[in-house]
Amino acid sequence: MSHPLPTIFVIDDDASVRKALTRLLRAAGMEVRVCASAQAYLDQFDPDLPGCLILDLAMPVISGLHLQDELAARGNAPPIIFLSGHALIPDSVQAMKHGAAEFLTKPVDGQTLVGAVLSAVDKDRVERRTRAELADIRRRFATLTARELQVLGCVIAGKLNKQTAAELGTVEKTVKVHRAHIMEKTQAQSLAELVQLATRAGITSLPRH
Repeated sequence: MSHPLPTIFVIDDDASVRKALTRLLRAAGMEVRVCASAQAYLDQFDPDLPGCLILDLAMPVISGLHLQDELAARGNAPPIIFLSGHALIPDSVQAMKHGAAEFLTKPVDGQTLVGAVLSAVDKDRVERRTRAELADIRRRFATLTARELQVLGCVIAGKLNKQTAAELGTVEKTVKVHRAHIMEKTQAQSLAELVQLATRAGITSLPRH
């Protein structure tokens, strides 16, 4: 299965800026798409498409900061490199606090921008890999039966097989069978790894009755 190439979206209402940035980025071997407005980008937004945004801060109707917030609400937002015609400290602080990869002022140095884009694309790659790993871990835990989840709760609480059996009203041999199934389904190689995987999946405690 082929994976889409990282795509750099240039979102700016100034046609000359779009043209200049497109030329610069394509010369650096990058895949580039342009949008004249934030809405134009939202109309084609694809969370599965890797890459990053080069986003103008001040645009009519939907500003760069508003687009940032909208993408954050949708989830899996790509990294954003903001461009601004003025060094507006409050805006830059807000953008960075909300997760922007970089905040640069116009006219931007070409080498600086290309470097920022490469860093943002790398950040996006790492975040996507992390999300994929987490989704896979959660899928594994979703295969556990209700009884196995009860046993898992005891494991997380540090209960021994004998204690788990007494708590769940069963025998130790049955608990061992459930634990073996849990290890197999979650693909955990050790008890410590099982607890780590459960923590990554957001499972820190479970009802045991």
